Parts: sequence; structure tokens; C-alpha cells
Amino acid sequence: MKEQSERLGKEPIPKLLAKLSIPAMVGMFVMALYNVVDTIFISRSVGTVGVAAASVSFPVQLILMAVAGAVGIGGASVISRMLGAQKTEDANRVFGNVVGIVFLVSLIGAISGISFLEPILLLFGADETILPYASDYLGIILYGTIFFAFGFTMNNIIRSEGNAKVAMLTMIISAGLNMILTPIFIFGFGWGMQGAAGATVISQAITVVYLVAYFVTGKSSLTFRVRYLRPNLSLIKQILAIGSSAFTRQVSGSIMFIIANHMLIQFGGVVGVAVFGIVHRVIMFTLMPMFGIVQGLLPIVGYNYGAKQPQRVSATIMLAMKASTALAAFTFIFIMIFPKQILFIFTNDPVTIEMGVVALRIMFSLALLIGVQMVTGGVFQALGRARAALVLSMSRQVLFMIPLLLTLPLIFGVTGVWLAFPVADVLSFALAVWFILKNKGFFIPDKSEVLGRAEEDKAESV
Repeated sequence: MKEQSERLGKEPIPKLLAKLSIPAMVGMFVMALYNVVDTIFISRSVGTVGVAAASVSFPVQLILMAVAGAVGIGGASVISRMLGAQKTEDANRVFGNVVGIVFLVSLIGAISGISFLEPILLLFGADETILPYASDYLGIILYGTIFFAFGFTMNNIIRSEGNAKVAMLTMIISAGLNMILTPIFIFGFGWGMQGAAGATVISQAITVVYLVAYFVTGKSSLTFRVRYLRPNLSLIKQILAIGSSAFTRQVSGSIMFIIANHMLIQFGGVVGVAVFGIVHRVIMFTLMPMFGIVQGLLPIVGYNYGAKQPQRVSATIMLAMKASTALAAFTFIFIMIFPKQILFIFTNDPVTIEMGVVALRIMFSLALLIGVQMVTGGVFQALGRARAALVLSMSRQVLFMIPLLLTLPLIFGVTGVWLAFPVADVLSFALAVWFILKNKGFFIPDKSEVLGRAEEDKAESV
């Protein structure tokens, strides 16, 4: 299936970005929809405390996503550049190392999480009211760690070879099954939080079966061999160095979530935690189209960088910038006009809705800036510029959001939690612009500068 990778260097950029981004958007949209629907079912069956419990459990899932994302995105970046340079054997070796890493870290993560379940939840913001529900939910989710991590990682690997449709199908299968099974388990069997978690694990396990079938039937450009599982320290360092930005972003997101939950328990109570859980799912839902654009951009930029086609690299970046900014503008307008209607989807509790309307409008007030941040971070990942990607991934959550969450609520109370988001957005946007100006050779079609940098594949200069 070599031709599916070669088209990354030949097809017109607008057509190619659409081919890769739209399936990613659809798949991620369905995944986000599953999270929204899951929250609705929990809210309608268990109530506000159930939503709060899912919100407290979410940082653990973010950490699992961080590990899988680091391995998947790092591996995908290396693989796409190797395929672009026609180094198929090396790409296969990277693939084997990725599979080995995923199995090892999944096993460690599951055992650790199950062994220390209650202390982890208390650390992450659960109180006596929330803890039993969170334990029921997360206790089952952790048993599916291997399915979740393998599926999340392979999704990135499949995109790296330019097969966006299969990557989309993996997300649709997982989310679609989840949306079918969750109401059956919650309402039909009366399993509550455990039903929601069980539906998630079963859906992910079935998705893994589909992924294994894809690779073993020869539909992939990559080939798996047992000998490729042998650890190669040089390749592992490359994978983890590039994936460290995704890891940092997800882990910092988990830390941000923990701090926000603690502040909300203090200043907003269980309702505040529930509102944050709802609004965060709205955020993820609205960001999915932009994530789709970034996912479509990664293999194109990586492949053409490896193939030394700087004009295609720059053209892809600029088109992605325009498209993501247009989507961010639509999101801003929609949220500002319909905040109450959005919240009614999740709950009819008047106190939760009143607080949620304020939270939505404040947290989305600078949504117009999000697209540029996301695309810029994705560009440096695709180029293998690990340091720049790491700094950009850390900026919003670690450099800005966490300090803001620790200080603004002390001044403004619960409103300070909501204000931390737009302030972090504007600061992250300014940093992204600075990186663009410092590395404008990648963003503006200057053949000599980009080709000069392409000779420095192993450099990690900012």
C-alpha cells in the first residue's frame, strides 16, 4: 500500500488536506459526541454528583491519553518522515517499537491505577460525596487501559501513512458502540456509573480487534514483524523526544483539571465541579474540528519535510491556519448566542445552568485565538522540532493556566476559574506568534531556508 503514502507528496494541498482532515474531523467529532452523550446519560440517571465524579476521574484518563499520545504522535512523526524519505524498513522498525512500548506502559498504568484507586481520586479532587461514584467509574475504566492506549496510539500511526479513512473508522466504531451500549447498561440493566465505564471498555476492546485486522491483512503501508519489537534505544529516544510535547500537554491538562477541581470544590462546591465537567466536554466537542485539521496537517508536513518539498510544507501550514481560525470564529459566535440551550442538553438544574452560562461565555471569550495555537504546535511536532513543540505544548497549561488557576480564584472566587482560560489563551497565542516569527522559513515559502533546516533532522533547536 505504498501509494497511499506517496500521494502525500503529489496531490494538490487543498484536496489532500481535506482528504486527511475531514475524516479526522468526523472521527474526532463522533468521539467528542460520545463524551457529550455519556455525560448526558450520567446526568439524567445519577445526577449532578455523577457528572462531578466523571469530572474528577477525567485527569486519570488524561494521563493515559498522555502516554498513548506521546508514543503515537512521536512514532507517527518519525514514521511519516521515514516514509517520505523512502526508508520503509526503518519505518517498520519504529512501528514495532511503538507496539512494544504501548503494551509495557499500559500494563504498568493499569496495575498502578487499580492498586491506588481511592488515594488517586482523593488527590484529584474527590470528596466524600463524589468518591463512591468516581471509584465505581474509574475502577472499571482502568481494566481497559491496554485497549484504550493501543487504539489511541494506532490511530496516530495510521494517519502517519496517509490513511485517514481507517483512522476515522476506528473512532466511529469505538464511539458508536459506546453510545449504543451506555444507555443499555445504565438504564436497561441499572448499572449506573459502572455501566457507563463498562460500555467504554467493551467498545474500545472491539475497536482493537478491528485495528489488529487492519495491520495483519496487509492494508497498511507498514508491516509488523516480531523482530521489530526488539527495543532500539535510538528510535525510542526519537519517538519520546517528539512525543514529549503531546505527553506534556496531556499531563499538564490533567494537573490543570486537578487544580481546577480543588478550587471549584472550595469556591463552587459539587455544582462547580459538575459545571466544569460539562463545560470541558463542550470545549472538547468544539475543538475537535480544529484537532482534525491538525491531524490532517501532520502527515503532509512530515512527509514533505522528509521529501524536501518546502513549498508544500508552507502551503499546508498556511491553509491549516486559515481553516482553523474560521472554525474558531464559528465556535465563538455559536457559544455566545446559545449558552443556555447548550447547557439544557446536559441538565435542567437551574443552579447548574445559571453558573454554566457564565462559565461558557467567559471561557470561550477568546476562542478566536485557539486555531493558531493548535496549528503552530502541530507544525513543530510534524517537523520533529521537539524543543519547540514541547515549549508550545507546555505554554497554555503549565506556564499560564496552572499559575492563573492558583491565583485568580483567590481574588475573584469561582469566576477566577473561568477567567483563567481566556487569559491563558491570549498569552499562549502571543507565544505562538513569537515562534512563527522566529521560524518563519517553515511558514513562508522560502525554499533555501527550509531545505537548509531539513538537513538538520536531528537538531532540536527552538
